[in-house]
Amino acid sequence: MQDLEPFYRWRDLYRSEEDDLSPFFEREYSEFEYTHTIYNYAIHPQWDEFGSPTLYIKILFVDYDKTFAVLEMMGEWNDAITNDIMFLKRNVIEALVENGITKFILIGENILNFHASDDSYYEEWFQDVEDGWIVAINFHEHVLEEFRKSNIDYYLNFGGELDNMIWRKFSPMQLYSQIQHTMQHRLG
Repeated sequence: MQDLEPFYRWRDLYRSEEDDLSPFFEREYSEFEYTHTIYNYAIHPQWDEFGSPTLYIKILFVDYDKTFAVLEMMGEWNDAITNDIMFLKRNVIEALVENGITKFILIGENILNFHASDDSYYEEWFQDVEDGWIVAINFHEHVLEEFRKSNIDYYLNFGGELDNMIWRKFSPMQLYSQIQHTMQHRLG
């Protein structure tokens, strides 16, 4: 797991540690010290810790004019035991929403498991972005099945082309345009 690092090709376009509106503004990273773990497995130091012991993220890109953010996720998303959605909502999402972000692209190919609790934080997040959306791309099928069982699919959009998107070939704006197009068809 220590070799699994966040997508880095867009770093010349955006760095959350240099964005004074980011919850990770002025965070410093080491390339050599592995201080974070998931179940005693060291993870790459570029992942951002936000309060959960098992879930880490990286804000890959934010466009405040187009009001969207791309977040890559890694680890176990556990709402049942560690209330990860509360930490994500309070420590990351709220800072972005306060600065106008209403469209969220969550990349979940590195989410190993999902354990649900209640859906109140998802509902709150959904209400916060009333004219926007929350899209989950490339999550594993067993994770999506848990989303469905927990009725989180009411708040998160996934399925179809969103489940097998080759997003790394796009620039952030191309990815946004592709997903915006998909969401217009779904919501329109």
